[in-house]
Order: sequence, then structure tokens, then C-alpha cells
Amino acid sequence: MTGSKVLLPIRVPELGPSLGRVLTGTGRAAAGLPLEANRLQSLSRLFEASGEARRLAAEGDREGALRALDAQVWLDAWEEAVKRVAATLVVHVNACLAAEAGAMRMPRRLRRRAPLDAAEVRGISGRLGAVGAGLVPALDALHERSERLRGATAVERAALDEWQEALLVAARRFEAAWLGLEDQVAAELERWAEVAAGIARWRRPMWPVVAVGVPALGAAALLGLVMGGYLPAPRWLVALWAWLP
Repeated sequence: MTGSKVLLPIRVPELGPSLGRVLTGTGRAAAGLPLEANRLQSLSRLFEASGEARRLAAEGDREGALRALDAQVWLDAWEEAVKRVAATLVVHVNACLAAEAGAMRMPRRLRRRAPLDAAEVRGISGRLGAVGAGLVPALDALHERSERLRGATAVERAALDEWQEALLVAARRFEAAWLGLEDQVAAELERWAEVAAGIARWRRPMWPVVAVGVPALGAAALLGLVMGGYLPAPRWLVALWAWLP
């Protein structure tokens, strides 16, 4: 209660059904990457926030309940998910590139260039994070509904309904972002599989063999012709024989 104004009690809706396949999983495998563990971490983060908001609401702590499920909480959960998945993907890609470079017996100088550089790592993180663009408008709307609900009185029931709906929309957008993240991981795996295939097509350059072998072969042929009596011995060869003990 604020003065004589009776504030509207808060009730936190169940988020599980709206989180959809973030809750149930998609069943898709991405080259053995542990995306399931990342999904469960995100789900746990959101369920913990929901449970905390529900507890605080039951205790009459309106401000605490709203903060527990504020837009920033959802955004942090998404950014953490992207960070974890990106790190997992980079480790996997680097292992694949290093394995191909080793199988081709590349020189050590070239093997050191096989792992992703800083710009490529940033590119992966950026592309993964971009698939969550549709989540941002939903979180902006949630923030606006939270602000309205903060001072809503018992007669302003619509403020609670709008906040609850904004939470469910945020959950559905989070699901869509997660599905997009899985799709982007698959696209990244294809992208870097092509790079690994390029490494697998690498062959040791032939110019050192040619540079050394052709003169040696020519000298051997000349020596054979001279020793066989087909050609007179050149002066430098006569001098070399005279110099040898």
C-alpha cells in the first residue's frame, strides 16, 4: 500500500509452455556439440528468475518481483547462451581445422595459421548473437509493461494482464531466438567444414623438388654421356677430376 492507494497484487504466469522447445529440446544433434547443456543452463536461469519473482510477489515485494523478471534478466540469459554456444563452437572448429592440418602433414608454420583468428571468432559470435534480434522488441515491451505495473492500483487490472502477456511473449521470442541459434550453429558448421575441406586438399608444393631435382638430373645425365664417350668432358669437369685426389 502506498498512502491510501491499494496496489494491484502481482501474479507471475507459468513460463514453461511459452518457452516451448527451450523447455522440451529440439532433439537435433549438431556434430556432437553439447548444445543441450547450454539449453538447460538457459532454461534453469529463467526458471530460477521466475521462481524468485513468484516468491517475492507472494511476500508482497512488488518491486523485487518485477526486477526478478525484468527485461535485463532475459537479455542477460540470452547473451550468456550466445557466449557459451560461441565458445563451444570455436573449440570444435579449431579442433577440426587442426586435425585436418595434422593429417595433411602441413609444415608447422602453416599449422599455426589453421586455428580461427580473433576477427573470425568475433564474426562467429556476432552471427550467433544476431539471430536474437527479434527478442529485443519483446523485451522493450516487457520493460514498458513493468514500469506501468509498478504503480498500478487494484482497479487497474489491465496493467497486470498486459505485463503477464508481455512475459509470455518474451518467452516465445526466447524460444524463437534459441531455434535460430541452433540453425545458425548448423550454418557455421557447414561454413567451417568447407574451410576444413580446403585444408584437406592441400598438397606440399613441388617447386623445391623441381628446383633441386632438375639440376641434379641434368648433371647426372651429362656425367653419364661424358663417361659413355658420347660427349667430350667439359673443362670444368676435367679440372674437377684433376683436383680430386
